[in-house]
Amino acid sequence: MSGRQRLRFGVIGTGAFAEACHIPGLQAHPQAEVAAICGRRRDRTQAVADRFGIAIVTTEPADLCARSDIDGIAICTPNASHCADALLALGHGKHVFCEKPLALSVAEAETMVRLAASSGRVHQVAFTFRYLYGVEELRRRVHAGEIGEPLLFRAHHEHWDGLRPGSAIGWRGQGAGAGGGVLQDTGAHLVDLARFVMGPIAAIRADTHHVPRQDVESDDIATAWLRFASGQAGYWHASRITPPRVPNAVQVIGREGALEALLSRGGFDALHRARPGPPGWEELPLVDAARDEQTHALSRMMRSFVDACLRGSLAAGDASFHDGLTAQRVLAAAQQSAGTDWIALDPEA
Repeated sequence: MSGRQRLRFGVIGTGAFAEACHIPGLQAHPQAEVAAICGRRRDRTQAVADRFGIAIVTTEPADLCARSDIDGIAICTPNASHCADALLALGHGKHVFCEKPLALSVAEAETMVRLAASSGRVHQVAFTFRYLYGVEELRRRVHAGEIGEPLLFRAHHEHWDGLRPGSAIGWRGQGAGAGGGVLQDTGAHLVDLARFVMGPIAAIRADTHHVPRQDVESDDIATAWLRFASGQAGYWHASRITPPRVPNAVQVIGREGALEALLSRGGFDALHRARPGPPGWEELPLVDAARDEQTHALSRMMRSFVDACLRGSLAAGDASFHDGLTAQRVLAAAQQSAGTDWIALDPEA
């Protein structure tokens, strides 16, 4: 690995999220540059490269990962490609940032973690909600005992783009490329968020629902009930086919009050508190950057990856491949439990 203080990164994937998050997030760091990009279609990959001023273009992940002038790889591809791409990158001694969910299966994720752990390189998973100022402050206040003993975790995340005329769900609608629908996509975020705020999950029971329509095979709604190792309860609901009535949010209810953080990519980022008694929420102060109406959770997440590569280790709030594997195990148990009963988990795994 190069000792350069300005790191060079390659991005595998040329979809909309690579353009919204991975590429600009890496380029915004003063000690990083995106030197190479890899995509399945040469014309699309070249167009993205031209738009962002990326010099090296390839359609072969192996060629990109083998380059000695690349320090790290960001993977923003369909879920089915995560394992192969990450193993290539780690095998060539690169730091790796991978989209969530980490893999298609627990077995794939375990293979990725074994190589990541032995590589000595930074390995990080894209759990975006960790980088919201409101979520960070909610977690701090919960752990500080501000609302007393936590009793309940709940999260709500819904959109109805899946039924919008002309909307394209793309590979997420196909089981082969995604490994599932909302349960794997949004559910991965909410499982990690629950662990991040409340600690290890000891058991889960879930249900999913699919609305039959052309070219969509995966679940559109997912709901999960959680039992934490600490004894507390929780649940979350995610949907891509229902209109939201309120902003997407996470709440922790305690004996002495409740805290609520809004969930987004950073476009809206706020923290509220309620007390037992009169109804209503008060807004709590956050840093000025929380009100910039930009997707700052994405840029903070990518900045954290570059900083970790410069340091050689993740920061305390970052998610490693180990966290990705744990989320994968919880999601697998959720899928197994759908329509049946609780599935017990090893909270220490």
